[in-house]
Amino acid sequence: MKKKKKKIGILGGIGPEATGEFYLALILKFQEKDLIKSNKDFPQIIINSIPAPELLSENISEKDLRPYIKGLKELEKFGVDFIAMLCNTVHLFHKKFQKEIKVPIVDLRKEVKNYLFDKKIKSATVLGSPNVIKRGLYKFGNVKYVNLSNEEIKILNKAVFDFNRGFDKIKQGKIVGNIAKKCIKRGADLIILGCTEVAIMLKDENIPKIDPMDLLIDIIVKHATN
Repeated sequence: MKKKKKKIGILGGIGPEATGEFYLALILKFQEKDLIKSNKDFPQIIINSIPAPELLSENISEKDLRPYIKGLKELEKFGVDFIAMLCNTVHLFHKKFQKEIKVPIVDLRKEVKNYLFDKKIKSATVLGSPNVIKRGLYKFGNVKYVNLSNEEIKILNKAVFDFNRGFDKIKQGKIVGNIAKKCIKRGADLIILGCTEVAIMLKDENIPKIDPMDLLIDIIVKHATN
């Protein structure tokens, strides 16, 4: 009997540009894995690109989270088998969101932890929203962290906000790139791109880095084909 294909749910739009790039990268991964013989072999993918507030401030309210919960419930109604959330910051609320729906949500923090431990990373810097950095979404034991100063966090946050607005994107990329290079000089073995916009900005930078969204793509393919 032929196995039923998994229906993939993606909570995106946070931001939309990163969601578009993620979708193309996901399709490419299915092709690279030699899983596609014809167009019928692609899985059904439901992308809910939601107009949700950027979670860039340190004080995230219940009101701020409502659009995300609504988006997850909409995907559940579509009958998806599992959900991937295309935003690093929202994974701070993974447990809270999982209680709202029955469909499993991929735990990105767990995937990053496994990667760092498997690769035996000794030191790292997290570039992300103030919440991702200060609440330690990607901080784990046995890894030493080269932390940003409060001023660097402010500069990074503004660059991400301006990039999302489409304001002088090249300039924002250079700002973020400079911060990353300084952290490498201060002893970081790896830059964790803990923000989807940061990942776009530093995509072509020749520095040791890992984009959690790449790990998310791998786990989606694994879940969809298992």
